Amino acid sequence: MLLHTLDWIIIAIFFAIVLGIGWVASRTAGQSSEEYFLGGRGMPWWLLGVSMVACTFSADTPNLVTGFVRESGVSKNWAWWAFLITGMVTVFIYARLWRKSRVNTDLEFYEIRYGGKLASFLRGFRAIYLGVFFNTLIMGSVTLAAIKIGAVMLGLEPWVVVVGASIVVVIYASLGGIKGVVWADFFQYGIAMFGAVYAAYVAVSQPEVGSLSELMSNPIIADKISVIPDFSSASVWVPLLLIPLAVQWWAVWYPGAEPGGGGYIAQRMLSAKDEKNAIGATLLFNFAHYALRPWPWIIVALASMVIYPDLDSIHAEFPDIDPTYLKDDIAYPVMLAKLGTGWIGLVVASIIAAYMSTIGTHLNWGSSYFVNDFYKRFLKPDATDKQMVAMGRWTTVLLMIIAGFLSLYVLDNATQAFNILLLSGAGSGAIYLLRWFWWRINAITEITAMIVATVVAFVLVLGVDDATVATEVLDGFTMKLLITVGVVTVSWVSVTLLTKPENAQVLRNFYRLTRPGGPGWKRVVEEARGDNDPCDNAEGVVWQMPLQVLLIFIGLVSVYSALFSIGSFVYQDVWLGVCLAAVSLLSTVALFKVFGKLKF
Repeated sequence: MLLHTLDWIIIAIFFAIVLGIGWVASRTAGQSSEEYFLGGRGMPWWLLGVSMVACTFSADTPNLVTGFVRESGVSKNWAWWAFLITGMVTVFIYARLWRKSRVNTDLEFYEIRYGGKLASFLRGFRAIYLGVFFNTLIMGSVTLAAIKIGAVMLGLEPWVVVVGASIVVVIYASLGGIKGVVWADFFQYGIAMFGAVYAAYVAVSQPEVGSLSELMSNPIIADKISVIPDFSSASVWVPLLLIPLAVQWWAVWYPGAEPGGGGYIAQRMLSAKDEKNAIGATLLFNFAHYALRPWPWIIVALASMVIYPDLDSIHAEFPDIDPTYLKDDIAYPVMLAKLGTGWIGLVVASIIAAYMSTIGTHLNWGSSYFVNDFYKRFLKPDATDKQMVAMGRWTTVLLMIIAGFLSLYVLDNATQAFNILLLSGAGSGAIYLLRWFWWRINAITEITAMIVATVVAFVLVLGVDDATVATEVLDGFTMKLLITVGVVTVSWVSVTLLTKPENAQVLRNFYRLTRPGGPGWKRVVEEARGDNDPCDNAEGVVWQMPLQVLLIFIGLVSVYSALFSIGSFVYQDVWLGVCLAAVSLLSTVALFKVFGKLKF
């Protein structure tokens, strides 16, 4: 695609603004490690919420959704729509607990919840495992999307895209710390969302498509548009709907949708002014992430099936695309090639914005793990704030180099990385939900889950063909997921019951700090009273679980109704769209009324 002078001017202005944000934020970012990684714990809910959704917007997410739709239809998106349950649980139960903990990273949690050398090992190991391995795998997937977009839209070689994209994001992320990332996210999200909507408009305006109404009546996509899988076939609805809703949301650890919150979501909650701001940020994130964003991408994906019904038709028009990258997910950048002068520059800038917001967040998050939970904890306990900030900046550069290598030499499509991440975290999710509310969970519990999940995933991915475990109802990958969940869950539950609980004083201190309440801590509380060391006499509200569960349910109704209301308007079913919009509005009003009864 040929970019004209106007396009390059728009892109240059975008880069200048983002770098300017990083420079302004750098004036305070280096004052302390808490300022660099948590923004001084004084950030408002609306800014943090937009930052969360900007990070998950990502350059690879449109490609992932496009691949889902082209391969299995719109209903395949339940693979990530189901994580809304996880999100709402985080909003109304765990956000306030994280903010109370006062930790600098969610990994620091291990040494307030558990005790001894095992807790220290768990913290240090996961700092490397998550902050480097998992984190760079995610960034590699996002960079892979940038490579495909750069190849199709700009005709750039993969290494040029990687080097060019890395330099700018590393500069502003390392200079400004979390403040630079969050404020850049705020600016970038608006551009990215506008670009996605305009891309959908251009897609349905193509001569082969005609209009949105003609697209929805086109027989080519007739078997792809349903948001609910075909219930007449168990092999369709069970893996696409039942497994995500019944198992995946609580059993699988996935970055950005961790059961109980974690990763960069926890980092944002820990950066909030107070508990209410932490809750408000995660609520805004879940509404924008699940209800507002998907449909522009879905429209582009459906239109791409009309214009490019198969990969051969894409290759025929774009013969220079490397065959390694010729997968269904490349249809999104292919569709963007149909934009006009000026608009190309704006949409390219929007894609760069989506890429940079995600990478910037992951760089700061990953470096916070390495610096706070490995470097300072184990290598240099007496590190000054200045040394920690400097190490954070160097780590940022290193993480970007590793991610670039993965994108160039390891990964080849977005779905592949998504599946790897799901399987590697399978079975451990329930621990992250229960460890706040059941005293019996210990450090060995988490170590067991981590080791067993890694071994089982390694064996299933490298040693077992999907066809071997597939059944008439479930495909091979879904069966591997269920096998991993089952084996890992049985392993950690058994080990938990067979090993000693954590030290009583560690448990009491944790309870005093976070005050989770509930029957799962009854024994600890009663024993503390018996020892004349009560841990439940501090000020603060303890147990509001029934009210919180009600809020979760109302929140799910509100967001899912909004999601499918927008979808109904897209599908030209105005009456259903209006009805669902009314349901969403009424449930949102009810949500805030009930939320007002929650005590802090």
